[in-house]
Amino acid sequence: MGNENKERKETRTEIARLGEFGLIRELTAPFTVRNSGTVMGPGDDAAVLLPCPACPEYTLLTTDLLLEGIHFDLTYFPLKHLGYKTVVIGCSDIYAMNGTPRQMTLSLGVSAKFSVEQLQELYEGVRAACDDYGIDLAGGDTSSSLTGLTLGITVIGSVAREKIVYRNGAKLNDLICITGDLGAAYMGLHLLEREKRALAGVKDPQPRFSGYEYLLRRQLKPSARREVIEELDAAGIVPTSMIDLSDGLASDLLHICKQSRCGARIYLDRLPIARETYRLAEELHADPVVAALNGGDDHELLFTVPLSLQEQVMRLGGIDVIGHITAEETGVALTTPDGSDIPVTAQGHTGVPKDE
Repeated sequence: MGNENKERKETRTEIARLGEFGLIRELTAPFTVRNSGTVMGPGDDAAVLLPCPACPEYTLLTTDLLLEGIHFDLTYFPLKHLGYKTVVIGCSDIYAMNGTPRQMTLSLGVSAKFSVEQLQELYEGVRAACDDYGIDLAGGDTSSSLTGLTLGITVIGSVAREKIVYRNGAKLNDLICITGDLGAAYMGLHLLEREKRALAGVKDPQPRFSGYEYLLRRQLKPSARREVIEELDAAGIVPTSMIDLSDGLASDLLHICKQSRCGARIYLDRLPIARETYRLAEELHADPVVAALNGGDDHELLFTVPLSLQEQVMRLGGIDVIGHITAEETGVALTTPDGSDIPVTAQGHTGVPKDE
């Protein structure tokens, strides 16, 4: 026993060295698919299942875990908004597979500090999101917790077999497209953290949020891009690859490139960044481009389409073409207006920012 412990200490690998997705790959690599109904296991926005050989649709399954103090801070995050956002996070993963969310389960770990009324407030937000996205709450579980609030959500969806979209389908010269804008949720989080620190211990706090309501909404009550999936379908467009932007543009683009075995060029002057994001970044002496690349929590859709579909995509509105797919050996880079290429590296969103 002593020798085994010694060996484990000598070969210890810190989790931070691998990162979230590296850890998932490391843990799941030894697993093999045993059942013909498992089409896609770990490695994409959702698992893909085939209930029966003759079924015309795949079943999509995604899970998310949200931990108090890591993914949200109840000092400033209203429970109703938290319930709503939890559903959005799950639905966005289903949309990233070009699917439609149908049912969900929600499990809670709850400490004694919460009352029934507070949990009812949480579920009001869940119900509002279920109404907005046409999804049914189909079950869940509750358990006691010693460390605050934990939410575990599972969302089940479906997609026609011929319309399924993975991360691994990007092709050379495909256009890289993105919905909405980048970095606003991240800057909204920093605004909330700034006011929390500034008003700590103040008897009647009056946070300074005026002019930044958009950033707060992007952080506290984001939207999943249901309308984009519907518009793409109506136009007969099936993306070659797609991913939910939850960890930042840089990290999620690298996921597509790694799984599609390709490179990419995105252009600095094409990144969609809201005016409010620029303004708060200037006020906080931060770089809005860093927020756009590495902020996370945007829950926009990053997808690729063949070059021939550029005009069709642009006619849909609300979508920006920010670059194109290149050969794998060229790597992934951000091109500046002067033509310089800056290598894109994954930092990713880590949750609630901590004091430095």
